[in-house]
Amino acid sequence: MGENYLVTGGAGFIGSHIVDALIKDGKIPIVIDNLSSGKIENLDPRALFYQQDITDREMMEKIFMLHKPKAVFHLAAQISVSRSVKEPEEDAKVNIIGTIGLLQMAIKYGVEKIIFSSTGGAIYGDDVKKIPTDENEFPKPLSPYGIAKFSTENYLRFFACEYGLKYATLRYANVYGPRQDPHGEAGVVAIFSRRMLKSDDVVIFGDGECVRDYVYVEDVARANLLAMDRLENDTVNIGTAIGTSVNELFEKMKAISGYSGKAIHEAPRPGDLKKSILNYSKASTLLDWEPTVTLEKGLEKTIEYFRNELETLK
Repeated sequence: MGENYLVTGGAGFIGSHIVDALIKDGKIPIVIDNLSSGKIENLDPRALFYQQDITDREMMEKIFMLHKPKAVFHLAAQISVSRSVKEPEEDAKVNIIGTIGLLQMAIKYGVEKIIFSSTGGAIYGDDVKKIPTDENEFPKPLSPYGIAKFSTENYLRFFACEYGLKYATLRYANVYGPRQDPHGEAGVVAIFSRRMLKSDDVVIFGDGECVRDYVYVEDVARANLLAMDRLENDTVNIGTAIGTSVNELFEKMKAISGYSGKAIHEAPRPGDLKKSILNYSKASTLLDWEPTVTLEKGLEKTIEYFRNELETLK
């Protein structure tokens, strides 16, 4: 029997790429996902899949008891920032209470390490001293979603001190790539890809000068596996340290996709950060990690993925 690795939210966009990376590394991934935003098609059939919710303590207990995972990659979450603003209690139920239950199971069943997917943009807020922002910046999250992520980081520190549960926290920049949900709010690259390929109108909220740090999903998956082996009880940013405005992103994607339309500007969305760029030098030092896929290359791969997806729907 090989060692088991649990991936919560493993049928989701980032989670499924971590599952792929584990399989490629010869490891056995066990996936828990309630498919609220994940898709079964995202999963390699070699992964063992449970359609379950992390807030269901009884089922979680059974899965932990049966598989006794060595490590847990924790990505299952309520992922909508705007929904967290409208329904903070529901957000906390999944993202805080659900996570505490998971950590208690980890202690009970001897898990060695939790690798936690946190957020770089939503956690630091808009009032940052340095751009690109490093991990010394004290988090001032503006949304319940960001608050929940920061709360989890603090619970991980508590569980490490109190029970010796090891953790690695990764704060992501804007992750993009194949399998991203084009119906969500975070996936601007996925949304633009689909709309451009279908020759639909492309909407930019505000003046389009909001700046983001776009990191390719396979680079993020690789960082997770490195963190499992090399990062102990610490937090690193996973980004590219390069900022791209929404207007620049639109122009790059327009050139790659062959879209001929102009962007339509609408009112800015409340809570959108003006500028978020992450310094990844700590990840470079501790994990020997750096982004390898340029934005142009990543956009080409992503648009190609959505083009193929639309072809198969015809």
